[in-house]
Amino acid sequence: MFSESADSALGEFLADPDNLALDLATSVARSSKALGLANAVVYLADLQQRRLTPLNAAAPALPVDGSLAGWSYRTQSLRVEEHHHGGMTAWLPLVDGAERLGVLAVAAPVLDPVALRRARTLAALCAMMITSKRAYKDSFVRRSRTDSMTLPAEMLRAYLPPRTIGTTHALSTAVLEPAYEIGGDAFDHALTDTTLHAGVLDAVGHNLASGLTAVVSLAAARNTRRTGADLPDLVEAVDTALSQWLPDQFCTAVLTQLDLATGRLRWINCGHPPPLLIRDRQLISGALERDPEPPMGLPAIFSSIPRHVHEIALEPGDRVLMYTDGVTEARSADGGQLGLERFADYVIRAAAAGELAAETLRRLIHSLLDASDHRLRDDATILMFEWRPQAN
Repeated sequence: MFSESADSALGEFLADPDNLALDLATSVARSSKALGLANAVVYLADLQQRRLTPLNAAAPALPVDGSLAGWSYRTQSLRVEEHHHGGMTAWLPLVDGAERLGVLAVAAPVLDPVALRRARTLAALCAMMITSKRAYKDSFVRRSRTDSMTLPAEMLRAYLPPRTIGTTHALSTAVLEPAYEIGGDAFDHALTDTTLHAGVLDAVGHNLASGLTAVVSLAAARNTRRTGADLPDLVEAVDTALSQWLPDQFCTAVLTQLDLATGRLRWINCGHPPPLLIRDRQLISGALERDPEPPMGLPAIFSSIPRHVHEIALEPGDRVLMYTDGVTEARSADGGQLGLERFADYVIRAAAAGELAAETLRRLIHSLLDASDHRLRDDATILMFEWRPQAN
């Protein structure tokens, strides 16, 4: 049975700032004890979301595909395991907002409703501690990697946002491969009270200069966006920055703004493959195709034509897919190119099966990697966002 004083013990634990300054494994152990839980282990997802690595090195890593822990991670839901030798383990997802971090294993002789409530409390606390510490704790980084990373990839990864963000009105999720060797691809998404900002870019080349181009482009767009500037100003800021600091480099991109209340989508396409619109489980052919603008960088400086902002009204449940050509040109399991229709069809079928958006992209990018023996011809980036306004 669980002590009636467990909740107050947790309060005392949280009230002492020294407890939260401890390493995560120790903090988890002490907060578990405060909650009256016998044993808890944090598992972190690796960069490619293929395995779950425990903070406690004594425990084995677990596959995301083919384990109860992975099932909890993939579906963001509770899974309870009963052991033959007695006792039970609850697997709980660790989620920061909409971003999947890993899972928490809580073992106990009996998992009654009180124990499960406290396990969920612990999972929420662990997710907050992981988020607050992982930006400066290399121990987290080491546990999330299974291979060495190139310098361009290291630089670019440090500047990317979380894979998944969201509110009750919209969700945006992205994947990028090859995880340890990316050169010029990048994505960005951010939220304000009224707007979802999202974009994908593809810098020319596949080297350190390409990574620098992507980072400078992201920084210039963010710096301008955070002043409340409009889309054309963001693109102009990138044009100016690249022409000044990297005059031999340029990148293609799609930058978007989604009004969370009305579903109005505005975008600028700078020489990039047009986004795809999925509505009512169908690809709306050509819905977001427009004449592209010049790529961002020096080529645009010599153009006197102003950037054109396109606009469309989304309907509730609409999904927009942005991607780089490394996705559609990748080989699928049958040896043929994925292509636009098969790309969209994969997403449509996954949505029809009730699969989470982030899980859909994880499985899709893995299928492309597995079909190509983990050697993609080019960087492959996918960003998908969905407008899902609340009913009145």
